[in-house]
Amino acid sequence: MRTLASFFLFFLLSLATPAWAGSIALILSESGGAYGEFASVLEDVLSGSSWNIHSTTQADGGHPPPADLVVTAGSDALRKALSRGDSPPIIATLLPRQSYDRILAENRRPGRITAIYLDQPASRQAAFLRHLFPDQKRFGMLVSTESRALLPQFRQAFVNAGLSLDVEDADTDRALLPALNSVLERSAALVAIPDNTIYRRNNIKAILITAFRQQRPVIGYSPAFVTAGALAALHTTPTQIARQTADMILAHGSSLPPPSGPQQFAIAINSNVAQSLGLKIPDEAAIRRAMNADRESR
Repeated sequence: MRTLASFFLFFLLSLATPAWAGSIALILSESGGAYGEFASVLEDVLSGSSWNIHSTTQADGGHPPPADLVVTAGSDALRKALSRGDSPPIIATLLPRQSYDRILAENRRPGRITAIYLDQPASRQAAFLRHLFPDQKRFGMLVSTESRALLPQFRQAFVNAGLSLDVEDADTDRALLPALNSVLERSAALVAIPDNTIYRRNNIKAILITAFRQQRPVIGYSPAFVTAGALAALHTTPTQIARQTADMILAHGSSLPPPSGPQQFAIAINSNVAQSLGLKIPDEAAIRRAMNADRESR
């Protein structure tokens, strides 16, 4: 009797847990680097499943063979996936939300598509700032037409965290430095968010130098930003995004959930910049513990 009961329990569990399987076309914007890390971890996590992965890069000629699901890493990879003749479901990763929205607007096509954005949730960013600068309440931000729609959620998140947010528009190169100087005068730090109009490669150095002259730290959104001279960054690693992607595939298969931000995060701090600015800030482990404690207390 016990054996019969165990059989029925196993049968019910097998019905409740879908066994997704199929082929995945993984398209990388470039080989190696962050994209190579993403591909390696995704393949490793899915290696024990029934999903088979065929990997290519954006520069490879032609298109990957037909697949049940396409996973893209980076903006160029998403563009290539959208140019395919067929229309399998797509999971887009390793790109900011603004880039995802812009690419979809430029390449309308049938079929299901979702994303795991690189952008940190506004509430997480506010919590990070509160623990990084426990004695400061006022922070600055530059926006353009590309990022202005995000302002309401940032303003609300900062209010909820007991912080205030000063904002200046920087829609053109001519407006950038005046807006930057103005917001730095009123803020303890500049909070950078993904915005290709403002934080282009040829602008970032000038922004960092201007902020340093005013003895104001810049909070970036990637480790590269911190290496370039930002004080700190809240970001998500390619490994973390790959694991979240694998979890999505194992849980949903090609029945894609809505786009979302990253579930996990990492912290980068430039101790040399902190020392140069005379700042005493908590270390990465202490900030992470405090942020996790906040989350658990809710």
